[in-house]
Amino acid sequence: MNRMRLFTPGPTSVPEEVLLEMAKPIFHHRTAEYRELFANCTKMLQQLFQTSNPVVTLAGSGTAAYECAMINTIPSGGKVLALSNGKFAERWVTIAKRNKCQITELKADYGQAVSPHQVAEALSKDTYDAVTMCHSETSTCTVQDLKAIAAHVRKTPAILIVDGITSVGAIDVQADEWGVDILVTGSQKALMLPPGLAFLSVSEKARKKVETITQPNLYLSLPHYLKSLADNDVPWTPAVSLVRGLNVALSMILSRGLPHVFKSTHAYASATRSAATALGLKVFSSSPVDSVTGIIYPEGIIDKEFRTALRKKFNVHIAAGQGSMEGKIFRISHMGYVDAYDTLGVISALETVLRQQGYRFTFGAGVAAAHQELADQLG
Repeated sequence: MNRMRLFTPGPTSVPEEVLLEMAKPIFHHRTAEYRELFANCTKMLQQLFQTSNPVVTLAGSGTAAYECAMINTIPSGGKVLALSNGKFAERWVTIAKRNKCQITELKADYGQAVSPHQVAEALSKDTYDAVTMCHSETSTCTVQDLKAIAAHVRKTPAILIVDGITSVGAIDVQADEWGVDILVTGSQKALMLPPGLAFLSVSEKARKKVETITQPNLYLSLPHYLKSLADNDVPWTPAVSLVRGLNVALSMILSRGLPHVFKSTHAYASATRSAATALGLKVFSSSPVDSVTGIIYPEGIIDKEFRTALRKKFNVHIAAGQGSMEGKIFRISHMGYVDAYDTLGVISALETVLRQQGYRFTFGAGVAAAHQELADQLG
């Protein structure tokens, strides 16, 4: 039987060391043992986020963390400048609408990035409570120029709330250096864990905003989390087994070194894009992100049939397109527990199924192109 080969952009594969740690007997969380474990995780999360600010851990998804960020820093009726270029950015707009915010959307087509110039121009015309954006828009495999955008936002009273769900731990995100006020990610992406944990770093500028907001939500009350975090604790019951796994996963990531992680992720993405070009396929996005690659289906290849064949023949799992790109692209993750040989393997599987389904190309060209790219970048 073929082993599971998971190339979806969440959940991603989980290392055996992490799985074994999570399988150990559970222990009570209101103990010195848990607080010591949690304190160690928090220190490593700060290294991962490249911040000296608090990093809050929630038992929930990335959406929970992003909603927590928004409802605790933006007053009802507050002004939000929302950068929208995909399905997840649209979700953050939905949260703002539910909280009766006044929203100005800067829209870009799927596969396009909102330019820093557009952001600067919008900020010059009005005063906002917050700017929301996706660094890596997972649905469209598109990266935005977070560093340049943050430079414009930090000159204003607005806080910058960033979806880094498929960027933190995969590509470079310097929360403090760039001036990101709240940076969000989830456990099931580059952090090599099952779904169930979410994280957000909170700058001093954002914490001052939090102090001015009164909102009715208890479970997502950021002041409660920040107060408990000062004592290396959480206000509500944590996902203890996941936190144990987090401790191991973060140790593995940081022992490799973030520069090495970012270099490897870039190499796997570059190899996949080179393979696509060699096969006569088009990469989706004018600003492709390294954490996940989108590839446009050639004429005659049907999404569901293609992905089903990959699963049945090779136990390879890739992701479909989302929103307006559903059925038009497929997506391959390069995050977390993946290496060069996994990358070559998924490309080989793609070639086999494409040929079986009638697509004409030089068989082996994708693997050869990817192999050369990996050799050039990783040696």
